[in-house]
Amino acid sequence: MQTNPQTNGALSFEDFKTEVLKDYTIAVTSRECSLLGRREVLTGKAKFGIFGDGKEVPQLAWAKAFQKGDWRSGYYRDQTFMMCNDQLNIEQFFAGLYAHTTIEADPMSAGRQMGGHFMTHSLNEDGSWKNLTKQKNSSSDISPTAGQMPRLLGLAQASKIFRNVDEVKNHAQLSINGNEVAWGTIGNASTSEGLFWETINAAGVLQVPMVMCVWDDEYGISVHAKHQTTKEDISEVLSGFQRTEEKAGYEIFKVKGWDYPALVETFEKAGKIAREEHVPVLIHVVELTQPQGHSTSGSHERYKSDERLQWEREFDCNVKMREWLIENNFATDEELSEIEKSIKKKVREGKTKAWTAFLADHKQEQKEAITLIGNLAESSQNKIFIEKIKEELAENKEPLRRDIISKARKALRYVAAENSSEKKQLQDWVNNFFEIVQPKFSSNLYSELPSKATNISEVLPTYDDHAEEVDGRVILRDNFDTIFSKHPETLVFGEDSGAIGDVNQGLEGLQEKYGEFRVRDSGIREATILGQGIGLAMRGLRPIAEIQYLDYIMYCLQIMTDDLATLRYRTVGKQKAPLIVRTRGHRLEGIWHSGSQMGALINLLRGMYILVPRNMTKAAGFYNTLLESDEPALLIECLNGYRLKEKMPSNLGEFRTPIGVVETVKEGSDITLVSYGSTLRIVQEAAKELQQVGIDAEVIDIQSLLPLDLHHDIVKSVQKTNRLLVIDEDMPGGASSYILEHIVNEQNGYRFLDSKPQTLTAQPHRPAYGTDGDYFSKPSTEDVFEKVYEMMHESNPEDYPNLR
Repeated sequence: MQTNPQTNGALSFEDFKTEVLKDYTIAVTSRECSLLGRREVLTGKAKFGIFGDGKEVPQLAWAKAFQKGDWRSGYYRDQTFMMCNDQLNIEQFFAGLYAHTTIEADPMSAGRQMGGHFMTHSLNEDGSWKNLTKQKNSSSDISPTAGQMPRLLGLAQASKIFRNVDEVKNHAQLSINGNEVAWGTIGNASTSEGLFWETINAAGVLQVPMVMCVWDDEYGISVHAKHQTTKEDISEVLSGFQRTEEKAGYEIFKVKGWDYPALVETFEKAGKIAREEHVPVLIHVVELTQPQGHSTSGSHERYKSDERLQWEREFDCNVKMREWLIENNFATDEELSEIEKSIKKKVREGKTKAWTAFLADHKQEQKEAITLIGNLAESSQNKIFIEKIKEELAENKEPLRRDIISKARKALRYVAAENSSEKKQLQDWVNNFFEIVQPKFSSNLYSELPSKATNISEVLPTYDDHAEEVDGRVILRDNFDTIFSKHPETLVFGEDSGAIGDVNQGLEGLQEKYGEFRVRDSGIREATILGQGIGLAMRGLRPIAEIQYLDYIMYCLQIMTDDLATLRYRTVGKQKAPLIVRTRGHRLEGIWHSGSQMGALINLLRGMYILVPRNMTKAAGFYNTLLESDEPALLIECLNGYRLKEKMPSNLGEFRTPIGVVETVKEGSDITLVSYGSTLRIVQEAAKELQQVGIDAEVIDIQSLLPLDLHHDIVKSVQKTNRLLVIDEDMPGGASSYILEHIVNEQNGYRFLDSKPQTLTAQPHRPAYGTDGDYFSKPSTEDVFEKVYEMMHESNPEDYPNLR
């Protein structure tokens, strides 16, 4: 251990002594919170605990190098760092552990995430950006292993954009000349994940100001590093990434996690390199410990040898820092013991305050419920049963809201056939309870501000008298051109997006016009393309991340569902990432370019919009709409529509396709046909052919799957036609079933049906290769015609005899 640390020349010994003792105080406070937090879980006050013990001292050093404007993308061991920045205190730590449902008590997620998941607030109450250069920023953590990595790349890349793109240099509240560093943390075992490797490679290619900190305690839960990492050493494995005079790469440091002065020096060097040179840095922090094991779900004594446990006791970073303080005359053993004793008391008091605050509203609600249930009992012939419920509730000294409302609802069962003012009072109380409490668990899945995307009004495309018929991709291209001119913070990137203007040339010529920083090619790495978009969007830019084909969404689906789609919800609206994910799919030959994962996406991407335009004018309108709002969306362009002719609008960049609004593209009286995307063209053709045999079909384009038909216009059509068929090319039970369920159950369409509502879907397999493969795998015009004819035959066999 170094005994002569390098100190800032501006600091006297006494000043430096004050600083290091403050650091030690934070480290001990953090450790005590971890120790007491584990006990709170084991006593049942909290559901689960995962803590940062054993990682305190490296985080002290990290916090010194972390500057205002910088960003963190970390994981659930970073509590000491947050305490160093005055962004987490003792009461807030325990409020998070108890899942307190107010953002004031638990500013990290208002109880929506388990303790150990941290964030800072990026937004003002009106949804606008705070001055992010005046605060130390943490992007909201997620639990999935290595899931924080792709987003980290985008947070770092944003600095590159702000430094190099003149059009966004005036956003002074978002960046100061791109001087901000994005810092990532990860446990050593998690470096085995593909997301880690993909991000490391991408950051090296892009040369972004990213510092990646690996906390290495040699274990991943119970599995030793020898089963995790080649050579048991991630920095040695990554040594080929080390930059040289000839080739760009990483700067790589390795430092012992208990060596306070060496850690401070290393983190300062790393931050300086990343900040000034825009070079990625890896800091491999070794010889760390995990004093309580991985989490509260087990004990590390089960899988660590006695020798290892003894070593961990001796080389605990807090123990080593304590020794260093005494050896270098910063404090005596007695002085440190007094500090530690005072901290233990302070943590216990903070824990008690947090628990008391957590229960306060519950106890008030319990009191109200007991009174109302008691009044109900006195007025009911079932008094004996209701009194028992009241007594059980009163006996609960530490009630959860679940306990309270459950008892109140059960009491109402005994008076279902009775009428009294007491019953009405309890009914009103229960209903009011849900109105107040349910949003604490359910709000902010989507924006709740007036600027939300579903509030953006439709603006129809306009056409000159002699509007030219052009390929659909030209409308997209020219609309993107207008967007890039109108919105300087907009940028697009993906495989083949740059030089050739995407595989279908919807971005043709735009890289040459707007430069490589705004229209950029990316490697074949969908997860980090998506992550780039999230990080860039979290820093105030408006990225469009292009995933070349819908099938390839599967490579980045985990990031979309666990990070992007949940961001606004898990931060209670305090952070946002208005990323547009652009892709294309459907109606092409072959297993791997023509999949339709819509059923899965609908369920996994709640919190995003899923938009399915039938042509490129509609798609362009969706882009225009989204850029007027600040919410994330997946937009799926029709893969076989780029060369189909459409009229060129005269108001490019201005027309808007509404989100959550269906469009009736053909009116009819006999049956309602509902579809979207490429399949809609088949449905339209079938409707023309049906007209020839006397069947007048109404055709509705849903336009967006999430949200679906906010104004309930489909049921109005069903009320008129009394028959319903939903057609798409997803698997059986997929998107068509979701649409049908929405119409029948949510819109109560069953009331108007004279025959069974039906769906027509693809076969339960991917399309075989070739044109015949498409025909025999997905609905054809003939399939739609015959299905509708069959439904009409059922009600009128004389006019519509069997076809086959």
